[in-house]
Amino acid sequence: MLIDGIIRMLYRELIFRGIPLMDEARRKTMRHTNHDSACTDGAGASSTILKISSANAALWRGRPEEQTITECYIPSLGGEVFKKRRIHMRRLLLIVMALGVALALTACKDSDGKKTAGKVVTISGPFTDNDAVKFEESLKAFEEETGIDIQYEGSKEFEASISIRIEGGDPPDIVDFPQPGLLENFVQKGYVIDLNTVLDMEAVKANYIQSWLDMATMKAPEGEIMAGIWGRVNGKSLVWYNKKAFDAAGYSVPQTWDELIALQNEILADGDTPWAIGIESGAATGWAATDWIEEMMLRTTSLENYDKWVAGELKFDSPEVRRAIDVLDSIWFADGMVYGGRKSISTTSFGDAPKVMFETPPKAWLHKQGNFITTFFPENLVAGVDYDFFYLPSVDPSLGRPVLVGGDIYAMFNDRPEVREVMQFFATGASIEGWVKAGGAISPHKDSSLDWYTNVVDQKVAEVIQNATSVRFDGSDLMPGAVGAGSFWKEMTAYVSDSKSLDESLMAIDDSWPR
Repeated sequence: MLIDGIIRMLYRELIFRGIPLMDEARRKTMRHTNHDSACTDGAGASSTILKISSANAALWRGRPEEQTITECYIPSLGGEVFKKRRIHMRRLLLIVMALGVALALTACKDSDGKKTAGKVVTISGPFTDNDAVKFEESLKAFEEETGIDIQYEGSKEFEASISIRIEGGDPPDIVDFPQPGLLENFVQKGYVIDLNTVLDMEAVKANYIQSWLDMATMKAPEGEIMAGIWGRVNGKSLVWYNKKAFDAAGYSVPQTWDELIALQNEILADGDTPWAIGIESGAATGWAATDWIEEMMLRTTSLENYDKWVAGELKFDSPEVRRAIDVLDSIWFADGMVYGGRKSISTTSFGDAPKVMFETPPKAWLHKQGNFITTFFPENLVAGVDYDFFYLPSVDPSLGRPVLVGGDIYAMFNDRPEVREVMQFFATGASIEGWVKAGGAISPHKDSSLDWYTNVVDQKVAEVIQNATSVRFDGSDLMPGAVGAGSFWKEMTAYVSDSKSLDESLMAIDDSWPR
């Protein structure tokens, strides 16, 4: 608008006030008459000029008193005769200067506003199939607004393929890690950019609770760095139940650990089995048991001890870990507490375990698992009607409301303005809003809204995470692979199936830790 206005002013000066189109030596001195007139040159020859009436002169100039044509001249091209009022050169000069300044400012503005337009940012991650579609759809509005072209590549062999690329010196700009432990391997080798040095960290810190920031802080060769930004997450500290049967039986949702123990004892007294538990998962058998132990660690000891345990600084054969396992034992191994008894736990598939809750009458009433487990429920069940969940309370009330989570963390491997802009975007709820509305994603961002969730279960899970006083990632996913996806799974399975003692299993896990 500024430029348009200046151009119109300049046009009015050039056309209606007139600009000499020939030098002074070639100009014909013209005699003039007032108002409508013709001009003659010094030899008396007349020539036709464009006549300007007094009214038109007043209209164009905007000053009625200036109605006299003061000078006529003949242009050097085409023989066309122009008339000209005396030009206020100072005003014209100011207009030209203003135009130049405005053009310069506009150029600067365009340069700043579009400096990333047309740039490409590459991202690699584990999202494939429907998840990949939802992820890419959630980025479209940002791409349209900024002009940045985000090119995503998903792989079902993500862990192997990304290691080859990074170690080979050809990393994507951004990598989405579903396992922070894998990211930490690259942080320790110095491959990952410290976000403290490239992002507006005040904005980042304002949009996450401290626990998310703690989990993104990792040790690099130069010291601790902010290694990533959290994106999609899921909650694990959830206890599922058959809502229709639960309500019909007159049971109440527990708010504390003591109330949970009272509930399971009430179910047992009614002649039923409280818990449905299974940890069989093929080559990954045992991971569900490790989740339970991680939950108990968060509910019986400090976050500092949990972090030390995950880092190998607190042994499995320690009072803190033993206490957590004792709490698990009191539920899993007590007579009549688990459907099928202790020995069935290690042979029952984790996906089949909750199905007995939906038989008529239920063969078990409670099942602890992450929000993904609903995909294993019988078909045609309605969330909030046929089934529901409650938060797994803390054993020690002084530890607040800890939540065990899984999720994705974005790390930056190439530093360019457009990559920074995408990473800053990932630190906002807007980056995941589309995915949340489509279902299957939970946002950890403070600026996200519960109104985005179209699924009642997703909304409640999001509320649990938002209300958490602390969150910690799945411990086995943070441990070295030989432990977290090896001895921890294997030895807990051996202990649960009663083929090894607790002492033997804990010692074996500690011995397997890389030194």
